[in-house]
Amino acid sequence: MRIGQGIDAHAFKEGGTLVLGGVIIPYPRSLEAHSDGDVVLHALCDALLGAAGLGDIGRHFPPGDPAWLDIDSRILLRRTIAMVVEEGCKLVNADITVVAQEPLLGPFIGAMREFIGADLQVSADRINIKATTTERLGFTGRGEGIAALAVVLVED
Repeated sequence: MRIGQGIDAHAFKEGGTLVLGGVIIPYPRSLEAHSDGDVVLHALCDALLGAAGLGDIGRHFPPGDPAWLDIDSRILLRRTIAMVVEEGCKLVNADITVVAQEPLLGPFIGAMREFIGADLQVSADRINIKATTTERLGFTGRGEGIAALAVVLVED
């Protein structure tokens, strides 16, 4: 068994489309990023890569590379799991925490779990997602952005 962990954070910007866990969240702001800014999937990619000993997301999908500009992070997740499987690892489960003062994410967590499970080719019950606030402390508490943390367990 191997454990991997990942973290990602992005600042808000006005306008655009907010995407978390592959789900479009109705909100007047989006996340500033080279890709679509999906902090949930970026943290998950880092956790998967870490568990397989493959470095981090920036190594495989550099933010300055035009190939990844505005890319759907679900594509990055599918490419990541393919690399992990190629290393002989199989996902057992993933546990993800989204840290955001707003927007309210509870209504979207089921869809996130379904999308992530489909992309990782596991049952959605292998994917757990929680949303929390920081009680108005720090950059997430001030509504300046969103962070996500992910932990995965893989078998090799």
